[in-house]
Amino acid sequence: MLRRNFLKNALWGSTGMLAGLPLVNAHAATAIASTSVLKIIKIRYYDAPGYNKPLFNQARGIVEIETNGGIIGIGEGGSKDMIEQCAQMMIGEDPFRIEHIWQNIYRGMFYPPGREKLHALGALEMALWDIKGKAIGVPVYDLLGGATREYIECYRGGPDDLDRTTEEKTGRSVMEAGYRVYRIGPPGGTGQYRFDPGENVKKTIEKCRVVSAAVGPGNWAIDLHTRFDMQDAIKICNEIEDLGPYFVEDPVRSENPGVYKTVRQMTKVPLAVGEQFGDRWDTNELIENHLIDYTRFTLPNTGGISEFKKLASMCETHYVGMIPHATGPLSMAALVHVLGSSSPARCMYEGGALSTAAYFNEDLVDFKNGKLYLNSRPGLGVKFDPKKADFVMEITAKTKFPHPVLKAPDGSIHNW
Repeated sequence: MLRRNFLKNALWGSTGMLAGLPLVNAHAATAIASTSVLKIIKIRYYDAPGYNKPLFNQARGIVEIETNGGIIGIGEGGSKDMIEQCAQMMIGEDPFRIEHIWQNIYRGMFYPPGREKLHALGALEMALWDIKGKAIGVPVYDLLGGATREYIECYRGGPDDLDRTTEEKTGRSVMEAGYRVYRIGPPGGTGQYRFDPGENVKKTIEKCRVVSAAVGPGNWAIDLHTRFDMQDAIKICNEIEDLGPYFVEDPVRSENPGVYKTVRQMTKVPLAVGEQFGDRWDTNELIENHLIDYTRFTLPNTGGISEFKKLASMCETHYVGMIPHATGPLSMAALVHVLGSSSPARCMYEGGALSTAAYFNEDLVDFKNGKLYLNSRPGLGVKFDPKKADFVMEITAKTKFPHPVLKAPDGSIHNW
């Protein structure tokens, strides 16, 4: 009761008034509140036990953002140094002002952030949405406009090196389990080995023929993993066009998005690109110029839920579908909220990478028959047990770096 009364006063003030209106219904009133008197007082960062990728640009830490009202939001992603710098800019801020906080962190250090910093910002922003949903008592997808679909279709991938009989059997079993698409990759194992492009091109094309015959045109896809040169990638695309791939992912290297102006003119297969991208300004050229058919960016790599929603609107405008790749269990749960409240042409998720972790509740997502369903739990609907994760640091004070913070006359963040 004390916490509920504190939250009521924190969100609307002790008068029970919001913008001069009587407080009739707590949920309705909060839904139109753009600010609160809640403040961010602590941000904690934990390593994910058992996560075996020691790469700071694919970090999967957990963040907790604590408010003076006792509400704690959780997010996933970002390395220690990136989280620390971003978190120091959030202490004392109103957690409801999500876009304002994002703009300040993204633009407030002069240099545009790289993708690694964007991942950290995405994790922190994810936690802000969790706070807001918990404070209001609704799932995040309700804050994002409400449900637009009942479930998110999933695809599932198979191992790269399967013999013909096993490949056929695996593909059929994936389709029988209710998945929308069976995704394969070029032949080739993990670790260090000599890669013969010419030989691999032939084996890849033959593998596609086997899979297409087993599951049917339109029910399979292939990820070329950016490993082929332009000429070889185009040869594969054109040879498999009549086999009906749902999409061909990452046919060429990703450093130069503009290369897809050339790729698009040389092949007609549906292209899925963006797993290694994230920022709106990474991908707008690909979407607006109709150079791809599906985006592959995901959370937290876009910089957060709000940014993903903006990208979803951009995709809808240009009739581009969204097929996010997987990063971690909490990000997967957050994607259900974002895709479930958006309306791009087609949505699909990497269901083959569904993951759980001991530090999250086992039912963090509702998955059945190859589909991810929306749930009505408040916030992101995920519970975090910090005792089962590895504590790294706690941020309680603002950055001491004396960088200027410029605002326009209307109070919005301004570049300096």
